[in-house]
Amino acid sequence: MIDSAIITLDSRQRITGISIFVLCIFLAVYQGKEFFIIANILISIFYLATILYKFLLVSIGFVKKREICISQTEIENLSDDTLPVYTILLPVFKETEIIPQLISSISQIDYPQDKLDVQILVEEIDTTMQDALKKMRIPEYFKITIIPDTQPRTKPKACNVGLEKAKGEYLVIYDAEDIPEPDQLKKSICAFRKIEDSRVICLQAKLNYYNPKQNILTRWFTSEYSMWFDLYLPGLDALEVPIPLGGTSNHFKTGCLKEIGGWDPYNVAEDCDLGIRLFRKGFRTRILDSTTWEEANSKLVNWLKQRSRWVKGYIQTWCVHMRKPMVVIKEMGLVNFFSFQLTVAGLFITLLFNPVYWVITAAWFITAENQIFYGFLYPSSDIITYVLLVSNGIFVLLNVMGCLKRSYRYLIPETLISPIYWILMSIGAWKGFLQIFRKPHFWEKTKHGLFVSKNK
Repeated sequence: MIDSAIITLDSRQRITGISIFVLCIFLAVYQGKEFFIIANILISIFYLATILYKFLLVSIGFVKKREICISQTEIENLSDDTLPVYTILLPVFKETEIIPQLISSISQIDYPQDKLDVQILVEEIDTTMQDALKKMRIPEYFKITIIPDTQPRTKPKACNVGLEKAKGEYLVIYDAEDIPEPDQLKKSICAFRKIEDSRVICLQAKLNYYNPKQNILTRWFTSEYSMWFDLYLPGLDALEVPIPLGGTSNHFKTGCLKEIGGWDPYNVAEDCDLGIRLFRKGFRTRILDSTTWEEANSKLVNWLKQRSRWVKGYIQTWCVHMRKPMVVIKEMGLVNFFSFQLTVAGLFITLLFNPVYWVITAAWFITAENQIFYGFLYPSSDIITYVLLVSNGIFVLLNVMGCLKRSYRYLIPETLISPIYWILMSIGAWKGFLQIFRKPHFWEKTKHGLFVSKNK
């Protein structure tokens, strides 16, 4: 049985959290200024360490080609007779607009059809999708797997059902709007065969967007994804530290995936959790130099739903793996443990504190001439202002580097004002954080097919 996010905080964590909260309230009341100075210094150190670590990783990814690259010659040398059965899981829920594109893109994958085990994972209650699929011409090697209507109604639960029925030696997941490069499965087979490290059981293909020019939100989103998958994850790969997976295009050795228990159905960022968990079990993830094209969210409300779910899942992941910190340190090693703190906890902590930092920075400027207010804020406001300015500069630089890596130079003008995008990310983070207390397992449904519908 895997550690699960069915309970976000166990009893020990709750007692510890409440105790720390009460202590902070006491210190804030009786030692206000001193408490805020010390708390701010500690938070600022972690905040800045997270940003600088990200800069290090992205820089490594920018200058060092760490991804596994497969040549066309290697692909052509593959014999169909030697190719293993490959399972493709396609979890869909209320995706009638985008399902024709998905079936078309998977049909164009360059792999022997008799060695493909394609499962369209459809929720039992999604009768609209079931009816739509009955009316469509679906290749014979596609199978429709009905997911029983039990709680939680999440993507990882559906994937676990598909995993139980998987026939392939290898397995990959694609989301409803995905368009993988046709040779991605063959690249995956070549990569697994050429990797000498038996600990590698997962290959993460890169994700990017096919609609970057749709509006300013998709431009920001594309620059972020280019940085994340082309630079940040390869940087983690280069340092051989835990890699939080992306939600799609994860290629697994099926037997090993079953061995570690599949996905946590209660974690709404099941990809991040699985990446950390497989590392704890002694396995590794590598980055595959192949791209899956997705649809960038073009509507703000829809984008906020997706972002809030991601951040909520990162919080769940951190809480689950921090139930027994000493065990995690023993399994991971101290360096990898610190990397986990900066990549997982650092992501949501920086986003949650951003609005607080912006308010304090604004107060720092407004009260500069008011000795009473400035005296209370000093030196916290000075530290926060400098940390925030440095961090925003690095945030812009990282996204510019992502654009340069992908040769998306036309995105650079919007990237220069991406601190606005960072604010939007913080709004989504707070939405996800507040949901932890009310509906931790609620899956914020992201509507896909907006770009497809727009261009019909």
